[in-house]
Amino acid sequence: MPKTARLRADQITALGELTLQLQAARQRKDERITDNTLLRLAVDLLLEKHRNELEGSSEAELRSSLGLTS
Repeated sequence: MPKTARLRADQITALGELTLQLQAARQRKDERITDNTLLRLAVDLLLEKHRNELEGSSEAELRSSLGLTS
């Protein structure tokens, strides 16, 4: 099921750079790594490893509860 997410410009840039880096470094070329691949991994990481850490009523508070500063 498609879901739209609005990313900041810095997130888009960093995500694209990481995607290109991982694409270039991969040993097997059978599966392409895309921005969407990394976004799905990020969601899985949040849901599986950090679900219980989230606290807050705003994005800033949620970020802080995960130790994110930027």
